[in-house]
Amino acid sequence: MSYADRIKRDVLGVDTDDLAGLGAVSEPVARQMAVGVLNRLDANLSVAVSGIAGPDGGSEEKPVGTVWIAWAHGEGQEPVQVEARCVHFDGNRHQIQEQTVAEALRGLLSIAEAHL
Repeated sequence: MSYADRIKRDVLGVDTDDLAGLGAVSEPVARQMAVGVLNRLDANLSVAVSGIAGPDGGSEEKPVGTVWIAWAHGEGQEPVQVEARCVHFDGNRHQIQEQTVAEALRGLLSIAEAHL
């Protein structure tokens, strides 16, 4: 888990300008996180999540429950494919986290099934 922007930047390679300008909860940041996992862990499939689970931290533009999920996959010499989706979940912090995990896993399963 890379909760801190410092980890997103230093470990996963997320662009500092994107973090500062767009915020951690954005499509480019989620995409970069997913690709960063592939690159740094020599993986074939990854998922990244960046969102606002609350109860605080939301804004008019990005209310509590806003979550970007990105999935990256690629093998060997094939180019990395990245899919990203913004979802909005209702509920308390725990419920938003549960819904996020379920959605992230559904996406992983879908990609795995399509490429097996």
